[in-house]
Amino acid sequence: MVQTAPPPLSGVVVEEAGGAVDAVGLEARAAALATRSIKRDSKLWALDLAIRCCDLTTLEGSDSPGKIAALASKALRPAPTDPSIPHVAALCIYPSLVPPAVDALSGTDVKVASVATAFPSGQAPLEARLEEVRYAVSAGADEVDIVISRGAFLAGGEVAVFEEVQASKEAAGAAHLKVILEIGELGSYDRIRRASLIAMSAGADFIKTSTGKIPQASSLPACLVMAEAIRDFSDATGRTVGLKVAGGIRSAKDAIRYLVIMNETLGAGWLTPDLFRIGASSLLNDLLMQIDKQRTGRYSDPDRYTLD
Repeated sequence: MVQTAPPPLSGVVVEEAGGAVDAVGLEARAAALATRSIKRDSKLWALDLAIRCCDLTTLEGSDSPGKIAALASKALRPAPTDPSIPHVAALCIYPSLVPPAVDALSGTDVKVASVATAFPSGQAPLEARLEEVRYAVSAGADEVDIVISRGAFLAGGEVAVFEEVQASKEAAGAAHLKVILEIGELGSYDRIRRASLIAMSAGADFIKTSTGKIPQASSLPACLVMAEAIRDFSDATGRTVGLKVAGGIRSAKDAIRYLVIMNETLGAGWLTPDLFRIGASSLLNDLLMQIDKQRTGRYSDPDRYTLD
């Protein structure tokens, strides 16, 4: 996707579009959207789309090249005996494991995504964080998921956050940059919206809810406020930015709820892996089980699916 140059951190984008969020109204709308039901044929389409939007993820200290090779196989063929099941969008890993992921996925349409910038805390000198981005890209990563400096943001250092994201975008080069806000540490919907607008103004290709490493992870209201920020940013600048939800999303039902929010807030144009992602580990197996349930009327044995 060709992106135009991001606008500067400006009053137009951040101040006028960054007004106070009606928390009560936001939560009520998110709750209402969560009750939407869809018909069987539409549900199969939604489950298929959710798989295609998955970033199959492993971010553990015990990760190894062998584990990455196994997950790469699952990313390509989530259900090895069923060729109708699509591949996922990306495999998301630590920077040191980008080379084996690239080897395993070379020549396929599954992207290699690497976390960077001292994930998950972001507590490292800026140059060290930027060097991690450069390493991941030089090793072959197609996408880089970075974290913002939440401490700087909460202390009022919005310009510093903007400049760090901007520098990360430059370091990433042609790789897509996903900027993680870590919504559970921001403290309010107003801050989530403002951080979203700052990240997009600095050049983020995606904004992302969470690292998945703290208890307060992704939520439907947070997704909604971020989707509304994307909509308003697009209206103000003409630039299209994607959204990734991650952390605590384990069921197909939850995945479909996020798809509903995206469709109702941003429209069908965002229902594509180019503009929507779901950070997934255990979620993928539940999506597969729900597809079997929709097709056959019964759940398959969970042991049929490989462990993530």
